[in-house]
This record gives sequence, C-alpha cells and structure tokens, in this order.
Amino acid sequence: MMVTTHNLGFPRIGGKRELKFALESYWNGSITQSALLQTGVNLRSTHWQYQKNLDFIPVGDFSYYDHVLDMSFLLGNIPTRSIKDQDTRLDQYFRVARGRSANDEHNENSVFAGEMTKWFDTNYHFIVPEFTKETHFTLNAEHLLAQIQEAQHINPAIKPVLVGPVTYLSLGKTYGDLNKLDLLPQLVKTYAELLSLLAQRQIQWVQLDEPILVTELSKEWQDAFLYTYKHLQNDQLNILVATYFGQLQDNLEILCKLPVQGVHLDTINGFDEIQSLIDTIDANKIISLGIINGRNIWKSDLNTILDWLEPIYQKLGKRLWIAPSCSLLHVPVDLQNESKIDPQIKSWMAFALQKLDELTIIAHALKDGRTSVKQDLNDNHQAIQSRKTSTLTHNPHVRDLCKTITPELGNRNSPYTERFKIQQKILNLPIFPTTTIGSFPQTSDIRKARNQFKKGNIDFQTYEAAMHKEIALCIQQQTDLDLDVFVHGEAERNDMVEYFGEQLEGYVISQHGWVQSYGSRCVKPPILYGDIHRNQAMTLPWIKYAQSLTDKTVKGMLTGPVTILNWSFVRDDQPRSETCYQLALAIRAEVLDLEQANIKIIQIDEAALREGLPLRRSQWDNYLSWAVGAFRIAANGVKDQTQIHTHMCYSEFNDIIAAIAKMDADVITIETSRSNMELLEVFEEFNYPNSIGPGVYDIHSPNIPSKAQIIALMDKARRLIPVQHLWVNPDCGLKTRQWSEVIPALRHMVDAAKQLRKSTINSDFYSSIIRH
Repeated sequence: MMVTTHNLGFPRIGGKRELKFALESYWNGSITQSALLQTGVNLRSTHWQYQKNLDFIPVGDFSYYDHVLDMSFLLGNIPTRSIKDQDTRLDQYFRVARGRSANDEHNENSVFAGEMTKWFDTNYHFIVPEFTKETHFTLNAEHLLAQIQEAQHINPAIKPVLVGPVTYLSLGKTYGDLNKLDLLPQLVKTYAELLSLLAQRQIQWVQLDEPILVTELSKEWQDAFLYTYKHLQNDQLNILVATYFGQLQDNLEILCKLPVQGVHLDTINGFDEIQSLIDTIDANKIISLGIINGRNIWKSDLNTILDWLEPIYQKLGKRLWIAPSCSLLHVPVDLQNESKIDPQIKSWMAFALQKLDELTIIAHALKDGRTSVKQDLNDNHQAIQSRKTSTLTHNPHVRDLCKTITPELGNRNSPYTERFKIQQKILNLPIFPTTTIGSFPQTSDIRKARNQFKKGNIDFQTYEAAMHKEIALCIQQQTDLDLDVFVHGEAERNDMVEYFGEQLEGYVISQHGWVQSYGSRCVKPPILYGDIHRNQAMTLPWIKYAQSLTDKTVKGMLTGPVTILNWSFVRDDQPRSETCYQLALAIRAEVLDLEQANIKIIQIDEAALREGLPLRRSQWDNYLSWAVGAFRIAANGVKDQTQIHTHMCYSEFNDIIAAIAKMDADVITIETSRSNMELLEVFEEFNYPNSIGPGVYDIHSPNIPSKAQIIALMDKARRLIPVQHLWVNPDCGLKTRQWSEVIPALRHMVDAAKQLRKSTINSDFYSSIIRH
C-alpha cells in the first residue's frame, strides 16, 4: 500500500522576505515590473524545490498580494474604478489592493482600495470581492496557466490550489439589492471552464478550498454546495474539496454528498470527526487528513499521531492522503535560520520546512513501518517529553497570582456617564477631538538604530538618544499640525506585539520568523512558550519623555492581552483563556504605572479581539466572556479621571457590538474608511454608550484623503453617533506610511475637524444637545 503526501499551500514571502522587498521596491520605482515578476519566478521555483518529495505540490498558492484578489482577477471580477487606459494587469491589481499602482503618480490615478478583512480567524487579511447586479465573470487564467507550466518543468505531479466557488461568493460584498446566490450559476460556469482548461493540461487533481464549510450555513448555502459541485464534475479531472480551521459538524454530511473525488479534513480542529467522515463518505473517495498543525510552530507528537493514524491507514490504504491541516502560509519558512533561540525551546519547534519533514516521516512510518524512521521518532519523542517536563514553562508565582482574579478586578469605579464629565473637565478637549492611533512612520534611521542596538554595535545611551530624537520629532510634527491628543510615535517598537513579547517573561523572539499579514506587510509573531510575567515597566520611560516635551496630553500606548495572545504563536499545552489572563495581569501592572506617572489617557489596543472568535456563533459566548474579561482586568483598575481608549481594525465587529460595549473603554477607535462608514450602521439599532472614533483615513493605502472626503465620512458618522462622543482619527497606526504622505493627510484631517466644529457649534441641533 502507499500513502499520498501533499501540501495545501506554502509561505509566499520567502525565507528572507524577498517578496516584501521586491514589492516595495517596485511600488517606489526602484525596480521594474519585470524585476518584480522575476522575483516571483525565483520564489516559486525555490518553494517547489522545497516540496519536491511530496506526491503533489501546490500551484496557485503564490500571490503578489492576496490569493482571494488573485481569484477575483482570474474570474474577471475587477472593479471598474481600478481600470485605467493603457494599464497592465499588475497596475489594475495593485490599484484594487492598495488604491494605487506603481505608475500612479501622486493621487492622479488613485482610487478607493478594495475593502480588507481577516481570513476567517487568522491574522491574514484578504481583499474582499465586490458584487453588483452588473457583475459578470470572465475567465482570465493566463497567469495561473503560466505558473502551472513553470511547475511542470520541476515536478509533473502538481495540484492547482484555488479558492472554492462557494467560499469565494460567500466572502464577497454586495452593492445594491442583490442576493449573492443569484450570481452562482454564472460563477460555476466560469469555474467549469477553468477546470476544463486544467484537464487539457493533464492536471490530475485540483484543490478547491471551501473553509466556509466549518461555519454555520443556512440550508440555502448548503444547497449551493450541492448545486455547485454537481455542475463542476469533469470526467478528466479529480477535485479535492479542502476544509480547515474548524469542525464540519452539521456540514459533514453535505461534504460527503458532494460528487467529488476527495475531501480534506483538518484533524487539528476536527479530530473527533475523523471516524464519522470515514463511515459516511463513499468507499471510493480519497480522504485527506490534515495531521500536522499548519497554524502553530510546535512540533507534532509523531508517535501519538501514528497511534491513531495506523489503523486508519490499514483500513483506507491508498485512499488515505496526508497533509498539514491548512496552508503553511501562517507559519515561518525555516527554523534553521534561527540561531539565537534557547536550544531547548528551539528543539520543541517546527516551521514550514520542518512540518513537511514531519509529514514525510509519518508517510515513511506508515509505508515501511516505524523501524524505518526509528531515530526520527526517538528524536521527536525526546523533544515532546522535554517540553512537557521543562521547568521553563511554569512560574508558580504567576499561577498563584492568577488564582486571585475576581470579576470585581475588571470594574471601573463609576459608570461612563459620570467618568465622561470628570474626564472632560480635566482634558478640556473640543468636540471632534483629533488624535492618531499610535505609531508614526518607521524611517530607515529608526530601523538602523534599532538594528545597531540589537547587534551590540551601539550602547543603550546612544540608542536612547536616537529614539528621543525621533519622539521629539513626532511631538513637534503633532504640534505643528495642531492635533488635540498626541502620541509618542512608537519609534522604539518594531511591532505592537513583538515589542511586548521581548519584555515579558515566558516569550521567546525569533530572528526570521516572518509571516504575511497582507501584501508586503510581514509580522514576526513572538513565541509564547511559558507563564507570562512582567518584570519591569515596558513603556513608561518613553511615554514620560514624550509628555515632558508638550503641554498637550500624550496617550500611553499599550497592546491589549487578547491581541497579544491572538497575534502570538501561543502555547498549546493549556487553555488560551489561562494564558490571556496572565497577559491581562501583566498589562494591568503597566497601566497602573502609567496612571501613577500622571498619564491621563491610556490606549490599550485590541485589534484582534474579533479575530479570536470561534467560527461558529454557538461557541462565541464562551470566548467573549474570557476575552472581554481579560481586557477589563487589564484596563479597569484605573481611577475615573483616567481615560481608557481601545482600538480595533479590519474586522466586522457589528455582530459583537454588545460585547465591545461591555469592555467599557471610554473611547473606541475603529476602522471604517475602506467600508465608507458602513460598519457604523450597527449604531442605528445599538445605542453604544461610550465615545467612538471612526477611522476617516485609510492608512493601508498611499492615497492622501482630501478634507472634503473626511468631512463626508464624519457627516455620515454624526448622523448615527452624538457629536459629543465622536473623535476624528486615522483607521490604524501610521508606521507603514511615509512622512510625505502622513503630514498632508493629517493636515486635511485636522482642518476637517475644525470645519466640523464650526458648523456644528453654529447649529441649533448642537445647541440643543449642550442644553440637555
């Protein structure tokens, strides 16, 4: 018998972030389009070589920005606003992704970028497909076919990987009176054309990703699956429908009914469904089991996997395929690039290449017996036992401290209405107060100084002086712009989560553990391996220095416990809630230090609160209970006069607005610019009790918003939210932008706020609000 190995997708950015640097060089005009495309060719070739020992290697998983956007272009579903005369396809592509291509000078050809949101419960952002009654799908497969031809020169056993039609349709955004499912027949027809082209090129298998099968689906959408795959049958091509990130539950039967040749189950999340799948599905279909965790960096327990997998292999034989649970897009490329991680902790880890090695070991053990890989299995067993018994992972003091947590620890002294009056008297802010979310541009000088300090080339005093210079620049720029509430700019921070991981006991930081967040934006999630403890103040000296430079209020800037948790590679040997409460206590200590230093506003970002939601609504309440509880513990130990802000970005939060209100932050800032304030529609029905800053400036695009555009957005906001509770701010931090973009954009924002104040104060409407 044989077992087939395959992969659902590989990281695109390169082990040294080659794609990131090529993209940014192309956008700033440093390299040509052909040079960028050649980088893509080189990376794809390297990645296929990495996977050459697999029975099927994925093709189509590489992207210059986003695989969902790639699917929109493959289907000819391109917003007309992005199409300009004499465009290349790449110009159109980047214009949808970021509002501007490399050839759009200044704002002349800029457009609104496509809306961006999270890919299920990951920190990967995708560009949301757009649908109207005029939407018409037209197959444009040349780029995919070219990649297939490239791959076939390296390994003829390839498997194209595509977003499945039902998932693609479900993730899109409709404009006007349109039922998405009305578009399904022509969408399926276009997919069928594509499958025919693949069959003509002797493709044996195609992987169609349908992760919405792990979410709650109405009967209408369940029926859409049956309709879709009935019409996608192709006698010359086998279809593998891949699901991941969760359990199938009531959709398991639907998956088994689909007229396809194979299905993929994520056993990391759906282990209990393996037997039901085997018992239910037709006896001639392939069953692919995702046995290696594609979302975290810990080694798999290979002996335990073999204990349950061997009987399945004996039953299924060649019908069994094995793979990682999902695409390896969500983990770094190669652990061998790491030279500074504690050797013991490093021995517990596996990055993308090591996960493929684990897959190969399992395959050899199944086909040739465990003795054929005896040494590999022994080494793995020792690493697993080392982690289980290590004293590095447990801190008795932290565990005792967690036992003292009570609900009362998360309560403010007074309700918001009373705090609002106290804070207004102290802060003396105008209506429509202006601020930014926290970070300012991370210049080459900042990065150079940080790298020199980390390498030991400069001492702390020299580094501190360099950061003080940057902080002073940020304060001066905000003074010149006449912002109302300042930030220190976060020059000392490489990343809003990694920075805290570097200073908290229980974390280790990789050197090259980069993963893609969106486009060229890469993050290096810190690795949370043990109990969390704060040994000293993490932000206080920088904030105090910034406050010493101005009479304006400077916000203390922190990342919240839920976001630190969700944007870390988190330990899997205890419940996430326990880890989150440990983080909450550490952040709480920092908050109280800032308050003691007379910092009047403290922002605790929870950008990833919604991201951690289980994919099924029936499981939301448990998560929201401990997630909101952890934020309240971190934030709410302060006195009434201290104003607590929080921030959330690029998440559909409307369906958890009640939980967000329970966080009881005095001010919440949110991303609304790319959605044209549509996210605020929830306030038509929900009376949000506290203040809110809807983002009016899309910082993920190089476009500079005009004063008129900002006023138009705020006019929409003040129809739904009382003006005395509205703030004016960008939708996220500014670290990825250039000062040449930031200064004019913020100037327009401040000017817009001043005009809004003037028009509002002169209105009878505002006067009546003040009287009451």
